[in-house]
Amino acid sequence: MPLIALTGGIASGKSTIAARLAELGAVVVDADALSREVVEPGEPALDAIRDAFGEGVLLPDGRLDRAALGRIVFSDETARARLNGIVHPAVIERSHDLFRAAVERDPGAVVVYDVPLIDARGVGEFERVVVADAPVATRVRRLVELRGMTEHEAQARVAAQLDDARRLALASDVIDTGGTLEHTIEQADALWRRLVSPS
Repeated sequence: MPLIALTGGIASGKSTIAARLAELGAVVVDADALSREVVEPGEPALDAIRDAFGEGVLLPDGRLDRAALGRIVFSDETARARLNGIVHPAVIERSHDLFRAAVERDPGAVVVYDVPLIDARGVGEFERVVVADAPVATRVRRLVELRGMTEHEAQARVAAQLDDARRLALASDVIDTGGTLEHTIEQADALWRRLVSPS
C-alpha cells in the first residue's frame, strides 16, 4: 500500500489535487475533516479541551464553540500548543485507523493523507510527500477572490503558515499549482501514473 502525504499552504490547490486523486481511485484521508470529528460531543478530545480551557469553550448544546476557543488560542502561543497537544494525537490515531481500514478493504490501495502541515518528524511514515506549490501572490489572490477575504487578511493567513521553503525541503514530488486548473490536473494524473506503475 503506497501511503502518500499531500500537503501545501492555504489556497495552494491541495484540495483540487486530492479530489482528482480520489476520482482516479485513491483513498483520501482528510486531516482537516478528522480534526473536526475528534472534537465532536462524546469524543475524549472534546472532554480534554473542556478540562483545559473551561466550560466557556462549549456551546449550550455541548458542541465546541470554535470562536470562543479561537479567541483564547490565537493570541496565546502556550494555549495553542496545549490545544495542539490534545487535538493532534487524536487526529493521528484516527488517521492510522483509517489507513489500516483502507488496506484491509484493499491491500493495494493508494492512500493519500491530505494534511495542511507536515514536519520532518512525520515524513518517515510516508512513501512520498507531495507538495502543492503556488506563488504567495497567487494564493493571496485566490483567498480574496474565492473566499472573500481582504488582501490584508489573506496575506496574514498565508504568512501564518509553515514557510514554503521548509515544506518544499520535505517534498519527494512537487505539483506546480500556480497555473491553470488543467495544468494542475495533468500533473495530478502524472503523479497517479507514477504511484500505480512505479518504475
